[in-house]
Amino acid sequence: MAIKQPADKSHFILPDLGEGVHEAELIRWRVTPGETVEEHQVIAEMETDKALVEVPSPWAGTIAKLNGNEGDVLVVGSILVEYGTGSKAGAASPPKAAKNASITAKAAEANGEREDAGTVVGSVDATLRVSDAFTRRRHDPATATRTGKALATPSVRRIARERGVDINAVAGTGRGGRVTASDVLAFTGDGNAVATPGRTAAAIPSPPPAPVTLSADGIAERIPFRGVRRKIANALDRSVKTAVHFTVVDEADVTALEAKRAEYGRVLGRKISLLPFVMTAVCRALRIHPSLNANVDDEQAEILIKGVINLGCAVDTEHGLMVPVIDEADTLSLLQLADSVGEVARSCRNRTIDRERLVGGTFTISNVGSYGGMFATPIINYPEVAILAAGRAAERVLTKNGMFYAGVILPLSLSCDHRVVDGAEGARFLNTVVKLLEDPETLLGD
Repeated sequence: MAIKQPADKSHFILPDLGEGVHEAELIRWRVTPGETVEEHQVIAEMETDKALVEVPSPWAGTIAKLNGNEGDVLVVGSILVEYGTGSKAGAASPPKAAKNASITAKAAEANGEREDAGTVVGSVDATLRVSDAFTRRRHDPATATRTGKALATPSVRRIARERGVDINAVAGTGRGGRVTASDVLAFTGDGNAVATPGRTAAAIPSPPPAPVTLSADGIAERIPFRGVRRKIANALDRSVKTAVHFTVVDEADVTALEAKRAEYGRVLGRKISLLPFVMTAVCRALRIHPSLNANVDDEQAEILIKGVINLGCAVDTEHGLMVPVIDEADTLSLLQLADSVGEVARSCRNRTIDRERLVGGTFTISNVGSYGGMFATPIINYPEVAILAAGRAAERVLTKNGMFYAGVILPLSLSCDHRVVDGAEGARFLNTVVKLLEDPETLLGD
């Protein structure tokens, strides 16, 4: 289906690229000024939460101006592309240009109203189509009041607070009546939705830190701090500045589990790594210790204990670390977990994973042992409250009941948010995981 077009077809407003997304990084332009494009032709590649999204043109026409440079962070609702007059898009006077071409253009039409071009859906391996069901509605002040609490993400609530807006008075046009960033900007009539290249509004310090003097000697290469690497840096920076980390370490004797794993391999005719076994143990332990299966809503000062277990699985790619989420992991069999891990890892490495599969986790597992590490101090995948790092399993001479034997140990490192999880509870959770891994019959039983 075609994108629902605003009345003024001389410009294309950056649409919502996913639920809760109010900004995106411009990775690459796929068109140039003066080029004639067809409806649905991809004009730009943008990145949100490490997911790559192709943005299609909502109509046919001639590109007059591209607002933004590669690496810029653009705000949803700002003008992405301006079209020339006299083209198939229809004659219309172009909006007033922004003062600086390196920042986003004005995000409202001349009359103070704005209509988003639509919501982009799909993944990068297919031609994107935008259904009318996802198209945004024009802001109507008459419907801007409600009696209940507004549905909105913490980032949207922050935008409303920064602009002095009562978010409960804003009409939500998102899925299920959610208030989006575009709704807040339209409500205020704010036409200056600006994002500085390489920096979001929340990341601007006040006052700014003193500049650091860097030596130019011996620089072999300069790599722009952008794309997935920037997303990783922002996420980790927020985690260490928000969550109060502590780490507990232990070792599991997985000698019997290794024998069981080899048995599974012979029966199934395929090799299964230790990771699905660790995931199974974690799922069982989270049911016993639910305080670790949670998110923190710092905007509302609430701890959200989750009833579902959505496991994040850290994946190393050439673009940087990505953490896809396996939903309802506790309902999957060992083989299904192994298949799911392989599927999301491939999708991350070839950049075809959907943004929806990178959010919504309740607990994360990092397999640092696949690259030779033993113990670690993993950083929590905020807003989750805990993360487990599995190290490299290694043979070791062990003792039991006064007897020596050759065994296999698996190092485990658990980091928790001390605001939510007490040290004793973190140790108990890790002890439960260890006991399950050391008893394969209980781990794999009903």
